Amino acid sequence: MNGALPSVSVVIPVRDDAELLRACLEALARQSVPPLEVVVVDNASVDDSAAVARSFGARVVVEDRVGIPSAAATGYDAACGEVIARCDADSVPPRRWVERIARTLADPEVDAVTGTGWFRDVPPVLRWGLEAVYLGSYYLLSHLALGHRPLWGSSMALRRSSWLAVSDDVHRDADVHDDMDLAFVLGPSARIRFDPRLRVGVSARSVRGASQLRRRFARAVTTLRLNWTLQPPWERWQQRIRRSSRRSFPDTLRKGGNQ
Repeated sequence: MNGALPSVSVVIPVRDDAELLRACLEALARQSVPPLEVVVVDNASVDDSAAVARSFGARVVVEDRVGIPSAAATGYDAACGEVIARCDADSVPPRRWVERIARTLADPEVDAVTGTGWFRDVPPVLRWGLEAVYLGSYYLLSHLALGHRPLWGSSMALRRSSWLAVSDDVHRDADVHDDMDLAFVLGPSARIRFDPRLRVGVSARSVRGASQLRRRFARAVTTLRLNWTLQPPWERWQQRIRRSSRRSFPDTLRKGGNQ
């Protein structure tokens, strides 16, 4: 049965995250369906991140331009699998993460899939509320801005062919949210599926501290500005609605013909 599944490359951008990366790679080593390869993008690390990656048999690709957008794109460029999965160094994927990605993208109607997460270093009493506010608002507001489902970089995947079609359009050298930027350039016609079973454990460091929140907000503004200049949100929603209408129109005809 596994022979019918598309091959999956897992891309992990990393910068000075050796210990968190170790936990991520340990989780990937326990997958029910092993990935074709794990590509770790060393983004100018000065710690042992690259050595940790090699100790797990990962392929290390170097990207000296500091920033997740350039590091992630370099990893996608280097990936050999039919499907490119992406997680972060602090992600801890569940055992069937690769398998579920492969099974989802075995459907030729799906271009990409995205998941969710839980904060593994937050007390349980605070965890649910923080996840609901952070991830819930991200998915809701990003959906409104994009005109379709967003991608979440800690747990996502897309077809390699889809990446090759848009690789020249992503903003590699800008301070953007690379996952949202990729969703923007895939466009409203992209068929992105949300799978709540792709739920990875992540660090809550991205939401700790006022400076971190200000940095993330500034990146969001830059991401929106760059992409809305190319296609404003109302045009994206119009394109999305037209696409949905075209997909449902044949069904209407078939129903009418059977009456």
